[in-house]
Amino acid sequence: MGANNGKQYGSEGKGSSSISSDVSSSTDHTPTQAQKNVATSEDSDLSMRTLSTPSPALICPPTLPGFQNGRGSSTSSSSITGETVAMVHSPPPTRLTHPLIRLASRPQKEQASIERLPDQSMVHIFSFLPTNQLCRCARVCRRWYNLAWDPRLWRTIRLTGETINVDRALKVLTRRLCQDTPNVCLMLETVTVSGCRRLTDRGLYTIAQCCPELRRLEVSGCYNISNEAVFDVVSLCPNLEHLDVSGCSKVTCISLTREASIKLSPLHGKQISIRYLDMTDCFVLEDEGLHTIAAHCTQLTHLYLRRCVRLTDEGLRYLMVYCASIKELSVSDCRFVSDFGLREIAKLESRLRYLSIAHCGRVTDVGIRYVAKYCGKLRYLNARGCEGLTDHGVEYLAKNCAKLKSLDIGKCPLVSDTGLECLALNCFNLKRLSLKSCESITGQGLQIVAANCFDLQMLNVQDCEVSVEALRFVKRHCKRCVIEHTNPAFF
Repeated sequence: MGANNGKQYGSEGKGSSSISSDVSSSTDHTPTQAQKNVATSEDSDLSMRTLSTPSPALICPPTLPGFQNGRGSSTSSSSITGETVAMVHSPPPTRLTHPLIRLASRPQKEQASIERLPDQSMVHIFSFLPTNQLCRCARVCRRWYNLAWDPRLWRTIRLTGETINVDRALKVLTRRLCQDTPNVCLMLETVTVSGCRRLTDRGLYTIAQCCPELRRLEVSGCYNISNEAVFDVVSLCPNLEHLDVSGCSKVTCISLTREASIKLSPLHGKQISIRYLDMTDCFVLEDEGLHTIAAHCTQLTHLYLRRCVRLTDEGLRYLMVYCASIKELSVSDCRFVSDFGLREIAKLESRLRYLSIAHCGRVTDVGIRYVAKYCGKLRYLNARGCEGLTDHGVEYLAKNCAKLKSLDIGKCPLVSDTGLECLALNCFNLKRLSLKSCESITGQGLQIVAANCFDLQMLNVQDCEVSVEALRFVKRHCKRCVIEHTNPAFF
């Protein structure tokens, strides 16, 4: 950094100028060895506590090494504390050997090239940094401090890592972002803390209190949060549209708090504006919880309930009563969902574009016929592992959902070349097809598909008895197609 910008922002605080001047004056004479030892001891204590810039120790795991500045180093607090420690560095030695420090001794006109960039370019560069690195940049110098805390860079907070103390990190970050607008972070719209296992209800409560403009929250894999914390966020962040609580095993429902419900009208359920909800691996979610979610989140368009193993057809019936705008729905591995559940899903009609019913063992041709008859604009269907699906179901699907682009019917042993022929003659726009472990599929069926679906981009025929000639035929007619296979003779 330039000589003018190499000063730590912490030296601007009250009482820091005298500390800096004392440190600077110590370079006017040659100290003895004893004085060097004393100075080293004193430098380690030259710190002042400030809440201006969150320490990287709050954002990064405590095992990371401290920040080094030439030969004289000052280490950021490695323990996770509630405050930030801004270190006042000792002066550099007389001979400058470090390449970065050597820049500071040059004339002002020979500054590092990055210092010549305008503020707008610097902010653009900073916009690609994660939250912890942005906090480190704020500790370099006064100019970088001001740029790093540009409100445009703080529309998103993204924290990752199992060892990070997310609760304290969120508290310090939101406190700093609330300086210009006391108690609220008006610019913050997205918070992503996926995989941070140390996140608790306390951290979510901080978000709920300080981020009224929050639109997107991702806390997947944070299994320590509960319903109450989620209720707080939903109630205090009225603009929240995207919520990912996948893997949060304690979350069983999405609703307003009791206090918020009392303040709103009897139709308060419509006040929740969530459109995207991912509750994958929320194992304790039951039909009654889904009923509450549907009643409060009537604007849902994307809903993912993968491996919510306690859900049944009754829960899907509740869902269709309140949420008529769903475009994408996944109930994969929900083993109690049957043809009756697909009859309820079919009520979405032409609005449904994406449906995943993988490994729903109770689904047969009857349920597929319901979906195919009423959901003519379906683009994606995953029916892998639905062993009750036969050629008749595939034929009905192909004739009624001609715009189908992606189909997965792997591990459906009753699907044969007959079903593939119907699919090829009706779904010309097919781009992805998975037939993994379909025992009745042969090379003849694949050739019919390749001869009609020229836009095919992915074909999975792993564990299928398909000849090398058939695979070569597919590659010759569908030149952009990636073939996943288990035939060692084809390459």
